[in-house]
Amino acid sequence: MSLLKVSGTKIVDEQGKETVLRGAGLGGWMNMENFITGYPGCEHQIREALKEAIGEKKQALFFDKFLEYFFTDADAAFFKSLGLNAIRIAFNYRHFEDDMNPRVLKESGFHHLDRVIDICAKHGIYTILDLHTAPGGQNTDWHADHGSHIANFWNYKDFQDRVLWLWSELAKHYKGNKWIAGYNPLNEPTDSKHTRLIEFYNKVHKVIRAEDPDHIIFFDANTFASDFSQFGDSHKSWENTAYSIHDYSVYGFPGAPEVYNSTEEQRRRLKRSYEKKRQWMDERGLCVWNGEWGPVYARKQYEGELTDEINTHRYKVLEDQLKLYDADRLSWSIWLYKDIGFQGMVYINPETKYMTLFKDFLAKKHRLAIDAWGADDTAVRHIYQPLIDHVLEEIPEKYQKLYPAPVWKFNERITRISRNILVSEFMVKEWADHFVGLSEEEIEEVAASFKFEYCVKRDGLNKVLTENAPKVAA
Repeated sequence: MSLLKVSGTKIVDEQGKETVLRGAGLGGWMNMENFITGYPGCEHQIREALKEAIGEKKQALFFDKFLEYFFTDADAAFFKSLGLNAIRIAFNYRHFEDDMNPRVLKESGFHHLDRVIDICAKHGIYTILDLHTAPGGQNTDWHADHGSHIANFWNYKDFQDRVLWLWSELAKHYKGNKWIAGYNPLNEPTDSKHTRLIEFYNKVHKVIRAEDPDHIIFFDANTFASDFSQFGDSHKSWENTAYSIHDYSVYGFPGAPEVYNSTEEQRRRLKRSYEKKRQWMDERGLCVWNGEWGPVYARKQYEGELTDEINTHRYKVLEDQLKLYDADRLSWSIWLYKDIGFQGMVYINPETKYMTLFKDFLAKKHRLAIDAWGADDTAVRHIYQPLIDHVLEEIPEKYQKLYPAPVWKFNERITRISRNILVSEFMVKEWADHFVGLSEEEIEEVAASFKFEYCVKRDGLNKVLTENAPKVAA
């Protein structure tokens, strides 16, 4: 165990020895996401709907037990057995303050976060604390838990000031904890002006350093951690700081332009995309961290006999990305550790109480493509195409490119707003009503579905990670 710091392009321990962090993101836990745990819309919506459906006591029971069972000692032991050494923990600001009671610290927020940090430390696993959701929404997507496509975090100073306050409290609490590799102050920002992000990073760096001079700070690029092109020389005042890219490849998702067969041209495109994201750091000799990456996987209940073939190609994307990372001795955190079967290293058994309770609902969600992440819109494309055609016809081409283009393409912007915000909103209470009539014992059984002992291991993914992790992991 050693306090880590940045030295040039590397992360090093207290003796100056390089430590390459290889691990995964613990997403869908203290920041729930719809594709990870199977609900529609945003976390705050389902929490409110469940309280309305079954009462505050039972609602609190479910979410507390969910947090307890989602990550335990057994998860950490398995994770470490793969040779991995770091977990990026995504958390929601709502665990630490309420919108109607801002800047009043909820000490309860530390209960589960401290518990998992300590469990990871026991097994020799570093943690990185990732503020995945900020007041007002720091990005335009569902995982910022604001229920809109407008990132109002950048439009209201008070939202930003509340996050500065929160990081001051977090830095006080975790100062000196050597098993924390560092702080990731803001996940995937989307600042359309590009300047407000730099101003915020200057402020949050000072706030953290005032309380904690030692832990690494990991700054995400703008536009979903893909674009450092507007950062200029801002890094010169940020000591002990690494810079985070999110290196998702289109080849790892439904709707890819072609099947990935690891051709020379496909590998060239994979490499070019990766190198473009880290170009700003490489030109300045700065430390790079890949905070998120990885394909999604086919599921037999939806893709049937094509499942194994599809996943074989997805694993090849994974392998070729890892070859690039290994060559650069890059620290990375794959997305993600656990879910209900789409991307996780382990996933919930289809025979558990949660999965059987929501089986038909999850199939409906899949058919309607109301989750943005890796959606297959085959069954509903004909419904939204007239709307796309209408906007194309009525809006001049020069006005069609709205930020966060090009990450959000024209068609995708329309379908994200209409499917993933509008239609999903109508399904929130339908999700919550599945709990109506369940006893407290049954509700706990639903939450217990997420225990490690009830999970299926994604052996193909874990085999590839294991083969790569020991080469450089500390």
